[in-house]
Amino acid sequence: MSVTIVSACLRHGRGGSPTAVVDEAPLSDAQRRLVPVLAGTSHAVFMSVGDDGRGQPLVSLRFFTTGGELPACGHGTVAALAALTERAASTGGTEYHATLRTAGGRTFHGSGIRRDDGVHARFDPGPIELHEPLPDEREPVLAALGVTARALAPGACTATLGRRRLLVPVTSIAALTALAPDFGRLRDACDRFGLLGCYVHTAPTPAGRLAARMFAPSIGVPEDIANANSTACLAAHLARQGITDIAADMGDTVGSPATITATSQPGQSGPRIHVGGVARITDTHRLEPGRVS
Repeated sequence: MSVTIVSACLRHGRGGSPTAVVDEAPLSDAQRRLVPVLAGTSHAVFMSVGDDGRGQPLVSLRFFTTGGELPACGHGTVAALAALTERAASTGGTEYHATLRTAGGRTFHGSGIRRDDGVHARFDPGPIELHEPLPDEREPVLAALGVTARALAPGACTATLGRRRLLVPVTSIAALTALAPDFGRLRDACDRFGLLGCYVHTAPTPAGRLAARMFAPSIGVPEDIANANSTACLAAHLARQGITDIAADMGDTVGSPATITATSQPGQSGPRIHVGGVARITDTHRLEPGRVS
């Protein structure tokens, strides 16, 4: 089985989140959970390409970590788009456009443009639901994260895109960097309240730059290098304040700098978000069938 390793959401050509991209194969869910382990990545995306009936590719995506299947994965979507764009480039194309469909039931548009610094991929993740967090769910999660009253900034909310997550603003990059969550307690709290995890972030600068960290031990990822869907959720939240363009820097605390960009535009049922990043294929290798068992 051929596995393509894509570094998704690079920052100035460096870092990014290594993601295993695999063509759809007859594997059990247990076998799919092994692929990121064997590939040395946190996530794997399995993709199959068909036709949407209008002459455009229809790409079905399934996302897995060691913890199981995810209904959606933003940086996994970026990685898949980068791999597909590079395939299109082998026949002379520099752009790739497709309808994307996830196992969680979402259908949306994605694209990639091949440039010197990598593939610039972006997608519309679809509607995002925002709610005020309930006090009985917020306090245990903040305690497990180690966010003190002094470090907490106003504006925490829950956001649903595939699964619900907590967005937690903090007062400074120093407060963000200093976080040392109790992952056992955090997993218990997230499981209790049905949360995918917690996206902790600073306020954006006037230019829209911010720093963020994503903690998701419930899906087997204590800290994510890059989390595009949570950045899309934050973009929808900040759109309420008139902020339309953001760039979230992640991954510094785990030694792999990453950047995700997101834009918002007014839509009929709320802001329409486009999110993405720059990605590059870094390796391709084969997994022997006997190892995926």
